[in-house]
Amino acid sequence: MACPCSIEPAKEIISANGLDFEVLTCGHGERLALCLHGFPEVADIWRPQFPVLCERGYRVWAPNQRGYGATTRPGHMQDYAIEHLMEDVASLIDASGARSVVLLGHDWGALVAWCFAARALRPLEGLVIINVPHPACFARALRRPDQILRSWYAGFFQIPWLPEYLLSRRGARSVSASMLHTSTAPERFPRDLLEATRRNAAQPGALRAMIHWYRAFLRGGGFRRQLRQGFPRIDVPTLMLWGEDDPFLARHTTDGTNEFVSQLALHYLPGVSHWVQQDATAECNGRIGDFLEHLRAI
Repeated sequence: MACPCSIEPAKEIISANGLDFEVLTCGHGERLALCLHGFPEVADIWRPQFPVLCERGYRVWAPNQRGYGATTRPGHMQDYAIEHLMEDVASLIDASGARSVVLLGHDWGALVAWCFAARALRPLEGLVIINVPHPACFARALRRPDQILRSWYAGFFQIPWLPEYLLSRRGARSVSASMLHTSTAPERFPRDLLEATRRNAAQPGALRAMIHWYRAFLRGGGFRRQLRQGFPRIDVPTLMLWGEDDPFLARHTTDGTNEFVSQLALHYLPGVSHWVQQDATAECNGRIGDFLEHLRAI
């Protein structure tokens, strides 16, 4: 998966929050673009966005988050509590020594980014969210049967050992296949990215760690704790991209986002699935590039 940037990405091990993070890095400078992947992805999911970020003068870090890739894989469910995930982000920012930070997140990475921005654990220059609703909006959406049905897998993941057993069969092929089969542009999905995703999930203990993110958030009470704290209004300029053909999250889960974000630019992408970076790379990069130019003009 070669990066079209003038600087080829490298993989580094960066110590933060008591863990060793495998981080895909590209570019240099004092402005950091920190890219958080989701489930069942790996850091390479962000490679298509590296050019637009580097061209705008950002040093890009895309870590394999805890439990993924060669990053430390803690063994207990509560090691994946949302509070630990946010502290990972804060510690990576500290380790970078960056003067300013744009935080980008997709799927689970976007949920961590929402919570991180709401808690203002570190100053942010900008926030980019791809296809995950604000947690308070999602809580409202769960009152509707259609979203409950779409989220069935999160409930299934609460069952001990069975989900990881089923997903691990045949070398975890179903993990990457699920991404391809739910894409609206499967021909655009790089096959080496799918293979990297499958290989990651096939590592011993990887699927248990990945699924523990869901267990700690639901069964472990992370979602309830965040809702009890409430969500202060986010004043960071925020770009939200939403593929309308997401089979997991309905468009109405975005309703009311502007109640929680004071500077929101929300763009709906018709005919695009949950996997926005792959289904609509050009439009995704164009929107991100415009947003970054806007930040420079502020």
